[in-house]
Amino acid sequence: MDIVVVGAGSWGTALACVLCENQHRVTLWGRDTAQMAEMAATRENRRYLPGLRLPESLQFSSDLLGSIGALPTDQPSLTVAVVPTHTMRQVFAELAPALPNQNIVVTASKGIENESLLTMDAVLAQVLPSQLHDRIAVLSGPSFAKETIEKHPTAVVAAARQRAIAEAVQRAFQVGTFRVYTSDDVVGAEIGGAVKNVIAIACGMADGLGFGHNTRAAVITRGLAEISRLGVRLGCNPLTLAGLAGMGDLVLTCNGPQSRNRQAGLLFAQGKDLVQVQAEMKQVAEGIRTTRSVRDLSVKVGVEMPISAAIYRVLYENQPVGQVMSDLLGRPPRHELG
Repeated sequence: MDIVVVGAGSWGTALACVLCENQHRVTLWGRDTAQMAEMAATRENRRYLPGLRLPESLQFSSDLLGSIGALPTDQPSLTVAVVPTHTMRQVFAELAPALPNQNIVVTASKGIENESLLTMDAVLAQVLPSQLHDRIAVLSGPSFAKETIEKHPTAVVAAARQRAIAEAVQRAFQVGTFRVYTSDDVVGAEIGGAVKNVIAIACGMADGLGFGHNTRAAVITRGLAEISRLGVRLGCNPLTLAGLAGMGDLVLTCNGPQSRNRQAGLLFAQGKDLVQVQAEMKQVAEGIRTTRSVRDLSVKVGVEMPISAAIYRVLYENQPVGQVMSDLLGRPPRHELG
């Protein structure tokens, strides 16, 4: 299959490597012409994944419309969206007219748009032509880029409203140590993948304050309760959030040292503000923007999400991390499943 991976960050690069291993013809697109030329010459993404060799078959491009225009029009192809979520609308509105009718668009970006409060599949549905709406899929689950390229056993989920599309994505990606399950719960996959980043910031804050494993376990578990309340209100299957796109991704992002969102939480716990944290982050921590979206969405649909609301107050109202954590602990007692 001919495939274009749109976004040359760490995760886009990792997915391109997986697809090359499965013998597809893969082009990795990035906006920075100099970076793409360097990657082609060195077979390495020195900016985000230094020291990891990229496949010889992988092609590189900074010409987005040229890459999409080279996809065949008479057979299925794949476009994989791995751009920062706040750029998804602009990037795919630009390339939408060039996408072939048999193309499948897979979003592997995790977040909720600030202005519209839409998940990435819904953003794509607004900018893509109508004939592609049933050909949108979501790839989500616990997966760090570096470990994926190093071929550590990894399991993810491909979700689509059409079973045949989910299975096509599964066939495209599943190879060796990269195992793909299918799902028809697009909402659950999107909400689980997006909101877990907010909870990971909370875990980083707790770790930065010197709290231990008891605290982290509490944040993860009560964070999952928040994710589930929001997901169910939006129509997802609650079992999805007990699976790879929910609990699996949440545990990884809250515990793993490679987690950008957990790292952001650690910086906030040091007393740094939003501008300082963003300046220190080498890659986008999606949870920072998603915190605003989750807070606004929870208010809109009437779902109580105290941890997410607390993170919002730290990031966007400049409240001290320690005070916000104390406020959370001081909430009135309640039934666990209430």
